[in-house]
Amino acid sequence: MSFGDPNNPYGPPQQQPPAPGYGYPQQTPPGVPQQGYGAYPAAPPVSQPYGGGYVPTQMPGITRAAQILLGVIALCHVIIAAVYGVALADWDKTMAEAGITGDSEAEQFADLGKGVVVFFMSLAAVFAILGLVLLLQYAKGGNGVRVCSIVYASFAIISGIFALAIYLLGLLIMIVAILVIVFAAKRASADWFKRPRY
Repeated sequence: MSFGDPNNPYGPPQQQPPAPGYGYPQQTPPGVPQQGYGAYPAAPPVSQPYGGGYVPTQMPGITRAAQILLGVIALCHVIIAAVYGVALADWDKTMAEAGITGDSEAEQFADLGKGVVVFFMSLAAVFAILGLVLLLQYAKGGNGVRVCSIVYASFAIISGIFALAIYLLGLLIMIVAILVIVFAAKRASADWFKRPRY
């Protein structure tokens, strides 16, 4: 084994010329004229939000429809609360006509029923107030208003099932709530609630 053998793995490493363009400036071969610097490279395109720069300035029709239907749901809950209020006002009179006033055990069940009516009346009133608050936030609210509208309408479907006995008012609530979910989930509604506010 000689020290100068190129195939010797224990010999000194062979010197290789550096790769052009890596650590050393590029040089043009002799005889080729040098070119000047070209124009500046083009800037990358600026991405526009809302699909190419579209920012809604007026509430889309489908979003307005969701807002109106949200008002219908709130109004239906006001009617439900009023029906429970009338039932509560006549509760003692109805129990006296049924002959429950003398028996203490029957009065306990009557009071329990009265508590259930008070609970449902309060729930309907709170639901109507929440619907009104959401309704008023449509013009200036953010994406949270849209999400809350979808959640509110989902719970309205459940409350509609409980209100089916009140002159098919529950069926109306369920249909309108499904429409609110569909309209609030549309792209135009999402763009409206995600628009920049200056």
